[in-house]
Amino acid sequence: MKRFLLLFTIGMAVTSFIQNLARKTAAAQLNDDPRIARVLDILRSSAPATTDEQIRITEIPAPPFHEEIRAAYFKKQLSAAGLRVESDAIGNVIGEWSGSSGDIVMLTAHLDTVFPEGTDVQVKREGTKLVAPGISDNGTGLAALLALAKAFHEAKIKTKMTILFVGDVGEEGEGNLRGIRALTDTYKKRLKYVIALDGSATEYVTTAALASRRVEISITGPGGHSWSDFGLPNPIHALGRGIGRFVAVRVPESPRTSFNIGEIEGGTSVNSIPSRASMKVDLRSESEQELSKLEGLLRDAVQTGIDEEMSAARGRGMAGGTSLLELKINVLGVRPAGELPENSPLLAALLAADSQLGNRSRRERSSTDANIPLSLGIQAISLGAGGRSGGAHTLDEWYDPTGRELGLQRVALTVLGVAGLEP
Repeated sequence: MKRFLLLFTIGMAVTSFIQNLARKTAAAQLNDDPRIARVLDILRSSAPATTDEQIRITEIPAPPFHEEIRAAYFKKQLSAAGLRVESDAIGNVIGEWSGSSGDIVMLTAHLDTVFPEGTDVQVKREGTKLVAPGISDNGTGLAALLALAKAFHEAKIKTKMTILFVGDVGEEGEGNLRGIRALTDTYKKRLKYVIALDGSATEYVTTAALASRRVEISITGPGGHSWSDFGLPNPIHALGRGIGRFVAVRVPESPRTSFNIGEIEGGTSVNSIPSRASMKVDLRSESEQELSKLEGLLRDAVQTGIDEEMSAARGRGMAGGTSLLELKINVLGVRPAGELPENSPLLAALLAADSQLGNRSRRERSSTDANIPLSLGIQAISLGAGGRSGGAHTLDEWYDPTGRELGLQRVALTVLGVAGLEP
């Protein structure tokens, strides 16, 4: 046992040494190239223009499953940055920065927001803050992606790996990561690294994928008049009984697990027994096992709610011996788990970038576009693109561009650290 512990300690020390050496080597190579200094300078000086671009992007609506208007604008801007651009069948916008090899680094930012059609997305200024739905998530990432493409073009960067600058669809809500799923399926034989730009934070990097499931539960019944048909089983009552049971469930703090009932629908009028009630539930956990357990508890709680409502109806002499309520469960989305290896060149490049810029960051687990490549064994991370933000997924979402150049430079150094430079 002592020998094993000694070998393990030596192994960890060697791994740490190799990682530190790789970071220092990568940082030294980038520091010595004047084109890198040029890129960093461009990103710094063009930060105000990047903020203006972010406002324009944010004010183009991109509700779930309807990203096409924003996608068309984004395609035009990528073309103006000197990239060869195309759209795929699902709506992703793909700009290619050709390298000397066929291997690919994908830099992606999601086009969609969580907000429905008709949401007011005009940007308002409050001091240094910009306020609008989607201004940070993901106006920040999209504006940064365009800024990087323009900076690489202006600095005449030549890379070994091909870089794909992508605006992808379907990251939010019920999109079920359909954009990144299609991209990884298309490029998986050549795809070496994925860097997802999402939000603003530079104090952490997402290196682990948080597993989640999104479920729609519907209960249907005969419906009726609130007075003359009183006693018939009520789908809303049944759903309410089930919700009461489910939200009393205790979830573990470790592995961290959560649930959220985000939408409830049902009924036509206050004096009608509804014929249908439904809810949409978000389940998340650091453990796939706990996630499956939580989904089972949800199903059991709702079925118990139906049983209790039917029992109450039979007690009123209205239901006879048959069940008048029907349960349907539809899985809206599954986001798989995954984790970046400790010896990843992508992680080494990010840490080298942090070191060069004097930035300190921690590693986090989250649910992002990086989930899909990580689950397939493709090295991936998710980064914020700089500045500060708050109120994500609310109408009061805000973004402050102060210091955004740090995020832009951090992404640029990470991308070029893995893509490699040609003479």
